[in-house]
Amino acid sequence: MINPAYATEKGASIVTRTIGLFCGTVLVAVLAAPPAAAQSSTNDITPSSPITASADTDHASAKAGKSKDKDKSKDKDKDKDKDKDKEKSKDAAKDGASTDAAKDPAVTAAVAAQEPDDAELDLSQPDFTLVNLPTTLRLPKFKSAFRVTHRFTRPLGQGDFGDLVSDFFGFDNSAVIGLEYRFGFWNGLQGGINRTSEKTIQFFGQYDVRRQSDSFPVGLAAYAAIDGTNNFRDSYTPGVGVIVSRSFGQHGAIYVQPMYVNNSNLQPSELVEDNDTFFIGVGGRVRVRPTVYVTAEISPRVAGYDPGVHAASIGIEKRAGGHAFQINFSNSIGTTIGGIARGGQTNDNWYIGFNISRKFF
Repeated sequence: MINPAYATEKGASIVTRTIGLFCGTVLVAVLAAPPAAAQSSTNDITPSSPITASADTDHASAKAGKSKDKDKSKDKDKDKDKDKDKEKSKDAAKDGASTDAAKDPAVTAAVAAQEPDDAELDLSQPDFTLVNLPTTLRLPKFKSAFRVTHRFTRPLGQGDFGDLVSDFFGFDNSAVIGLEYRFGFWNGLQGGINRTSEKTIQFFGQYDVRRQSDSFPVGLAAYAAIDGTNNFRDSYTPGVGVIVSRSFGQHGAIYVQPMYVNNSNLQPSELVEDNDTFFIGVGGRVRVRPTVYVTAEISPRVAGYDPGVHAASIGIEKRAGGHAFQINFSNSIGTTIGGIARGGQTNDNWYIGFNISRKFF
């Protein structure tokens, strides 16, 4: 049997030894571990720790990201500045668009290309007159045209048919001859002079106000003329009017021409009631063959001096290059604005004549 006192002493001895062994083990472990400062220094120098390397990489990436964000922000600011500059440039361009367009040869050429060329053949109105009335055909700048008119003075109804044949339909008789020259001063403006063998001289001018186009259905021109007898020394007859035309493709054109003529009555003003004439010229040209046309005109006088009958003419015309040859028949021999206003003597007397015109362009 074990003595209780002995068992207690034996247990205390075992506990004491166990505690001592544990303390000794802890002391040895502490003395064997390196200092904390040395371990930290070693970790800083040696990149053996994957956690530390990953942290450094993340930090560097963060810095690079911030730098890129700053660069992008700067680029956006630059783009905004560029957009502002472009807007300013557009505003400046709008403000000076007309001036720049006028100075830019390319723009000027493009605009010129859109405008019809006055030198090109206009098949709807190939000449500057119908028979006596003017048309809206434009004369190119610094170009010219010439016209010869003949009005034979023998009435076609005089005598019988044998007499007419013997006089070669009037060509054997005398004629009132007119010579006309016109010149283009600049685009849309033309003027000229016409002298007849009766020593009547007419000066005339015409300005093209508006072309016929898709947005404007008619052509519009202003016309003014003055003629004087005795080589422009006596009896001046001025007139003004408007020429309205409507072309139908390449098939022809029609015209309406209200005209006011002063001093259409050559008698002294003390002996006459009316000294002025207002007439409305109406005419047209129809293309019946590629180079052949039929023309007709009449000039009814609606107010003022109106002796005899209204001037009327009809003709057939052949175009050959820059030339136009026309045979016509009229009830008067007048070719100037004053002669048209005075009309004809009677509708029983018609006269044969011709026009020859030449364009120098």
